[in-house]
Amino acid sequence: MTIVWAEKALLDTGWAEAVRIEAGTDGLISKIETGAPAEGHRTGILLPAPANCHSHAFQRAMAGLTEKRGPDASDSFWTWRQLMFRFLDRLTPEHVEAIAAFVQMEMLEAGYSANVEFHYLHHQPGGSPYANIAEMAERIAAASALSGMGLTLLPVHYQYGGCDKRPLGPGQIRFGNTLDAYAELHARSAETIGLLPGDARIGVAPHSLRAVAPEDLAHHAELARDTPLHMHLAEQIAEVEEVEAAYGKRPVEFVLDRMELNARRCFIHCTQMLPHETEGLARSGAVAGLCPITESSLGDGIFDGVRWFAANGAIAVGSDSNIRISLSEELRTLDYSQRLRDHSRAALATPEHSTGRRLFDAVNDGGAKSSGRNNGALAVGKLADMMALDAGAVDLIGRSGDTILDCYMFAGDDRMIEDVWSAGRHMVAGGRHVKQEAIVSAYARTMKELGEAI
Repeated sequence: MTIVWAEKALLDTGWAEAVRIEAGTDGLISKIETGAPAEGHRTGILLPAPANCHSHAFQRAMAGLTEKRGPDASDSFWTWRQLMFRFLDRLTPEHVEAIAAFVQMEMLEAGYSANVEFHYLHHQPGGSPYANIAEMAERIAAASALSGMGLTLLPVHYQYGGCDKRPLGPGQIRFGNTLDAYAELHARSAETIGLLPGDARIGVAPHSLRAVAPEDLAHHAELARDTPLHMHLAEQIAEVEEVEAAYGKRPVEFVLDRMELNARRCFIHCTQMLPHETEGLARSGAVAGLCPITESSLGDGIFDGVRWFAANGAIAVGSDSNIRISLSEELRTLDYSQRLRDHSRAALATPEHSTGRRLFDAVNDGGAKSSGRNNGALAVGKLADMMALDAGAVDLIGRSGDTILDCYMFAGDDRMIEDVWSAGRHMVAGGRHVKQEAIVSAYARTMKELGEAI
């Protein structure tokens, strides 16, 4: 049993004081009391901890290595992509496990409770499958077992090099599977997830409209059933142009016309949308999986958050390339991008809720939908996915209500985070992951082995 007492907590019913939360061995909140005497683990400000909706864990080891301009004067996402392809050819299963554990540790220390891993590095260098086609997926799961972070594993189907169904290039062959091979990969991955704690989830991920055949999307939907289905969508101008030339519709128009959409569908990035696409996708119930730090790093463009929210769209946030893992910075970057584009302030606030509260509620709700995870709020019956802020942090002194979230998001950073629980597992204490030393040591060995891989 887990018992946590907080001076203040943001419950599903609003802010409350002297809050006692009890969770069982199943990781679910079984009891909440307000005005309760201090008992169990005592903390300052308790909040629901959202899921990180989109991650490519292995890319964390590239952070800081792609900031030089190459011989191409028009360095872009596409030149970065070639560097990424060169880097990943060096990675072994052991490397991937160590990197994934380190990424999950950083996510937990940043306030995330769960990792939705968009996992597409499947095979050996050269493209031959490992003896176990789910070898790499098992390494992601092993990292979760070590880090204690909730996991939604999305094995990725990646078959073609473009809409014309050209073969995968040298940098992509470690990703590739036929539809039948992908079905086997998914089944093996699901077996692996079954060995983790009960809050772990499996999902489906057709990589993008460029990498899978349109006629196969119905198979992906059937395989997913009531589990999450994620896909990259409308990230880059060149991608939009290729899809439109091949299928006669822009990517968002295509999925609105051809796919059954609901809250279990999550489309990643969506930075290249026209107004009618933004409104249509928002009203479909699908979640927009936003990664503002990575989208800024790669020059993807700016998500139309103002229009999306006006159409009652759902969002989640993820760290994608993991160049920088910080929940507060993802949210701040998202909001500031809207201000810069529109020459406005507090662009995503409403008369009822401040910017911080609106965004924090949104990513908790959307994170639960996109991860297939029973979290997103501090309420009886929900997973005990919780983060605690230090009430004594300088920028929080004397603050109350939604102003706490605004100060955390716009004046503070991850140093405010004291504790994090994932399904009741207390994995961050005093701002530090409880297994930090072992995880960092394994990651350091991996980085030394990789050296200057790029």
